Amino acid sequence: MKRREFLKISAICAAGASLSSLLPSASFPAWAGAQPIKAREASYYEKLAMNKVKCLLCPRECRVGNKERGYCGVRENREGTYYTLAYGNPCSVHADPIEKKPFFHFLPGTKAFSFSTAGCNLNCRFCQNWEISQARPENVQSVSMSPKEAAAEARRSGCRSLVGTYAEPTVYYEYMLDVAKEGRKAGLKTAIVSSGFIKPEPLREICRHLDAVKIDLKAFDEDFYRRICVGELKPVLESLETVRKAGVHLEIVNLVIPTLNDSAVKIKEMCEWIKKHLGSEVPVHFTRFYPIYKLNNLPNTPVKTLKAAQSTALQAGISFAYVGNVPGDVGENTVCPDCKKVIIERMSYVVTKMAIKGGRCGFCGRAIPGVWS
Repeated sequence: MKRREFLKISAICAAGASLSSLLPSASFPAWAGAQPIKAREASYYEKLAMNKVKCLLCPRECRVGNKERGYCGVRENREGTYYTLAYGNPCSVHADPIEKKPFFHFLPGTKAFSFSTAGCNLNCRFCQNWEISQARPENVQSVSMSPKEAAAEARRSGCRSLVGTYAEPTVYYEYMLDVAKEGRKAGLKTAIVSSGFIKPEPLREICRHLDAVKIDLKAFDEDFYRRICVGELKPVLESLETVRKAGVHLEIVNLVIPTLNDSAVKIKEMCEWIKKHLGSEVPVHFTRFYPIYKLNNLPNTPVKTLKAAQSTALQAGISFAYVGNVPGDVGENTVCPDCKKVIIERMSYVVTKMAIKGGRCGFCGRAIPGVWS
């Protein structure tokens, strides 16, 4: 299947689905025309004795034997050389509203050329994109798309940015890095939507080529990360600080899940940590959980829980706190912390009002953090 045919099918399929969904690979069986997986030597690994390797990309530091793969399922050891199988073969491609990511302070009202390969280095029980995040490259339909082609397609489709999203950009790190570089050359902004489960050195390198990063801070609780995500909290907190120090625009999302991470005490601790370590200007989104994947037994998050979390953040000194996944709620709007006027009004993924001029409030002139042009 040719690249343009794939993109056309992606657009048709996405148009028939809800805006909150992506093009799930599991909805299509493998077919004869699927692109072959091309291996490319990975970055950030160490060669060990007896043809083993040690991955240095994420905190797992997988030690991988010959003919084996790391936890993510997309990096493979072949005779002592580590390869990525996730370069240039996205399985999900679509032009999304940037608000869907969600980014609220990054080119609001524009489209983002969103893409992902298969694989993830976490296994969150609530993953909405589990069909591709928990798959291996050979188990999904994909298309051959070089970084330069991705940038060209983004411009052709009227997008202002390239965003690695859906599954985890860390596992297709080399591809994401080169896409970011090509995006810059093409005059596009680039961003990633990540769990933040990555080691500092590769994160610092890719930050030099990014304009924005959104990190899912899944809970302020190590036990939650271990049981629900098969990961760790500490490296994620370190990633948040790394992005902030790099000077890249940062936004945080906390998916509030009933009975698991909705403790008012923990949310308060999280907000206080953000204020102390990242500052008051980082936008924080509290988004609504809907039953999915392995957590179908839990109810939707009550809106009052999200409102309480937003209030806690504001009281802790966070200037921009949002309610998400509740279409039409005023908690989606951006309010100037000084004059208290609405400067960006949203209805789901649509911006209906914009009163920011030159990165400042259009009413009182206060500087508003973000990437506006």
